[in-house]
Amino acid sequence: MSSDNQEKAKMMAAATPFEEALDQTGFGLYNWFHTLVTGAVVVSFACVAYSNTIIVPTSACELGSTSTQQGLMASVPMIGSIIGAVIWGYLGDTRGRRNMLVLSLVLAAVVNALASLAVHWAMLMAFQFTATLIASGMFSLAITLISESVPLARRNLLLLLVTSISLLSQGIMAVLAIPIIPLGFSYYISALDIYWNSWRTVVVVYSLPSLLSLLGLLFIKESPKFLLLQGKEVEAVEALRYMHWFNRQPGEFRVTSLQPEESNKSKTKAKASDQIVPLFRPPLLRYTIIVALLFIFKQVNAFAVWLPRIMDQFVSVLQSGDGRDQTLCGIIRQALDQPPDPNVTPCALNETALLLVLAVAGFQSTVNALISLVLDRTGRRNMTIATTSIIGLCGLLVNAVPSAVASAALFAGFLLGIMTLGLYTAMCVALFPTHLRTMAVSLTLTGGRVATVAAIQVLNYLLENGYCEVGFYVFASIFTCSAIVAAFLPDDRKIVKSESVTKL
Repeated sequence: MSSDNQEKAKMMAAATPFEEALDQTGFGLYNWFHTLVTGAVVVSFACVAYSNTIIVPTSACELGSTSTQQGLMASVPMIGSIIGAVIWGYLGDTRGRRNMLVLSLVLAAVVNALASLAVHWAMLMAFQFTATLIASGMFSLAITLISESVPLARRNLLLLLVTSISLLSQGIMAVLAIPIIPLGFSYYISALDIYWNSWRTVVVVYSLPSLLSLLGLLFIKESPKFLLLQGKEVEAVEALRYMHWFNRQPGEFRVTSLQPEESNKSKTKAKASDQIVPLFRPPLLRYTIIVALLFIFKQVNAFAVWLPRIMDQFVSVLQSGDGRDQTLCGIIRQALDQPPDPNVTPCALNETALLLVLAVAGFQSTVNALISLVLDRTGRRNMTIATTSIIGLCGLLVNAVPSAVASAALFAGFLLGIMTLGLYTAMCVALFPTHLRTMAVSLTLTGGRVATVAAIQVLNYLLENGYCEVGFYVFASIFTCSAIVAAFLPDDRKIVKSESVTKL
């Protein structure tokens, strides 16, 4: 063996495996701060992509949108997330998770704020479509970044905590809207021939979480695993050393070199096909299909989009003194037939209804946090099977109980299906290799978003035309089938320590 080869062999022997080096950074302040920043990013995405849940009904009077047009306004931005997810997935895997996340946050905040100047419902829809397209990478980029920056033993915990924060998103949106929406101010802007009022102010406020997230990212490093995969070993070691310092770990960080990853081909010149094609070939094809089906079957999202409106109808009927012995769908039908209350401001969401939205979000977040405590014992696959079965049953029983309170409680239970996002994402992160991870998360999420676009339209039609029960029975049945699909995944408790299988 030549002296050069001997030298290389010595260097390889002295190099530290990545996961071992990551373990040496410890678990502390950096990881908790990174969790908060990731949660803020996810909330930022929700404020941009799902602002229509608040803005569509409150802007209806000024923009003159019909029920059909409101359905389009609610679903078309989702098309932006479908188109953008794959693009951002490719950029994240080739240009860097953090860099692309910063770009997405800046552009989304600006375009979303511009939506406040819309003079027509179609213009508002176009702005929201563009903003959502730009923001569509936030979730997958942020999740991938944190999953590659925390020791394996704590990875599941932090991903589930981020999901708990994300489940508060709709509640946070309601909290931001509650003090503003009821305000009656209106200032004429002659240049645009519009009136600046409360709903336009809320649109601008929904850009603020993106700016706060940007401040947090100033203290977050690029994924050291991504840097190593790109052949930037020195930068990867420096990122790990920074994390060790931020975590206030005792002693010095002794890692000076890292063992190269098994694939260094995902350079910035990599083709998009290099990121997509492997996902549709064995052995990853099976996992791609299963995880995509799980996201596609998770159409509880359609009910979440219309949640403020459903809660508004629910509260208005109960406050009138009727409907206490009816099912949720019975109350919704009665609200549609009820004449407008002359004492209520048109197109203004009921404050009590918005508080109920917050309560539902808090309930979802709490349950998700409790699940995170036992997840390591049960495993992600087994937890998915159990939760989708129980949650699907709640959806099927919503309109089987002639009691407003009981029916609403079952509806809240059905909405817990939203929290499976964290389980599915954690499985996706574990099942796919580093150089394909962001693309895998983005692509499988895209499958779910395509289905959500259709589900929003279908559910809107069913709710508006008296077929509410059909919506619950169909979507709850589909969601329950997720338990069968998840059963085809391997038990992650047995493979979590196997680097050759999880590719972590």
